[in-house]
Amino acid sequence: MFDSPLSASAYDLLGVDPAADAETLRRAYRLKLRQSHPDVGGDAAVFVQVQRAWELVGTADARASYDRRNGFADAGEPGAPSSEPAADAEKPAWSSPAPPRANARPDTRPRARSHGQPGGWRREKYLELIREWVGRGVEIPDPYAPHLVRSAPHEVRRLLADALAEEATAVIVSELGMGYTAWHDIDAGRAKLDHIVLGPSGLYGILSEDFGRPVRIKRGEVADVDGGPISTHVAAMRTVGRAARVKFGGAIVVLPDDDVEHAIQEIGKVRGVPTAVVGRSALSTVLRRGITGTRPLGGTEVFEIRTRLQAAVRFA
Repeated sequence: MFDSPLSASAYDLLGVDPAADAETLRRAYRLKLRQSHPDVGGDAAVFVQVQRAWELVGTADARASYDRRNGFADAGEPGAPSSEPAADAEKPAWSSPAPPRANARPDTRPRARSHGQPGGWRREKYLELIREWVGRGVEIPDPYAPHLVRSAPHEVRRLLADALAEEATAVIVSELGMGYTAWHDIDAGRAKLDHIVLGPSGLYGILSEDFGRPVRIKRGEVADVDGGPISTHVAAMRTVGRAARVKFGGAIVVLPDDDVEHAIQEIGKVRGVPTAVVGRSALSTVLRRGITGTRPLGGTEVFEIRTRLQAAVRFA
């Protein structure tokens, strides 16, 4: 909530300008709280979001931190240098990761095998389009600056949001352990397959998405979204499966936790493939236990499928 390049800001949700004074902000909060209260017929989800928005901007210290982190303290035209936050200021979720500390202890836990660059294709496309939008020849000190990202067109922000979603999925998969193998950003002909994950519970194609809002699943597809993302995903799985001569056991669509009605929602078969829509925090559970309709794989099967995929996979 509020962490996606696509999500409404706390100010948007409260219906005030980011420059509003404290009293205007407080009145707006109380009004939205009354309007969204379930006891008067309001939306319970909105009621919770309003309270969360107030936690982020309701006090002077919290608001200053939120404004720095999300670019509301910055000024200037798109691409203009932003004011420098304090060294220890919080950064938005999409900021470039800080380099590891020199004396940091290495993480020695066994990791899943990983191939490819999760989110790489969409990050490259984002950087290309953000520069076109700002204007060729205009210097962009930080293409991930919060004020720049939030002011960019929806289709540009969507690329970054999906890149972040893919990166988050890859982190979760990597922590499954050495019994799993993952491929990221796979070329599937006319489409891209976000992830392939192979483990004892089966072979899965995973779609990482962030629509910036809660979604509903209707008749095996994401409602109110053009293009049929789940059907397109399953079609991409079939393309890769034919090339590698393997059969996928199931399809998984991963969304931010706040955007799903149920942490794990099995929606039956889509184009003959058992499919589940899951919140991000439930992904490891699903990958360990499997989806209804899939079967576990023996050690020899896992080795054979891994060998075929390794020979056939091409990256986007």
